[in-house]
Amino acid sequence: MQQRATIITLGVDNLEISTAFYVEKFGWKKMKSSTKNISFFQLNGLLLSLYPKDKLAEDATVNSAGSGFKAFTLAYNTRTKEEVDTIITDLANKGVKIVKQPEHVFWGGYSGYIADPDENLWEIAHNPFLELDADGNTIEEV
Repeated sequence: MQQRATIITLGVDNLEISTAFYVEKFGWKKMKSSTKNISFFQLNGLLLSLYPKDKLAEDATVNSAGSGFKAFTLAYNTRTKEEVDTIITDLANKGVKIVKQPEHVFWGGYSGYIADPDENLWEIAHNPFLELDADGNTIEEV
């Protein structure tokens, strides 16, 4: 199996509200392949999809009930510490829930956290040990 991921799908309570969040708050554009039942966003190298949580659980044959910390986060890495502050301030001004204000963190970076409408956590971070190319992809030999 190749070392890669193609799509990250978030199970959402309300597809319309969650799609509007990523379009209006993040400023992302839906892909043409999106339908009234699923939303796709082209990221750098993979897709983010939003799909109704109950339907996603049904497809995976698991129970959709759950609450609290989901035991994962998504990350948006920036090129500078100042960019973290700018993005967090912009999102706060758009009414996005700020979970943790940006601060210097134990691993040597600088980051804060926001939550989408389904409480999925996004870390907005500057990692001084992680170089990004022009498209936001990491530059590091494996």
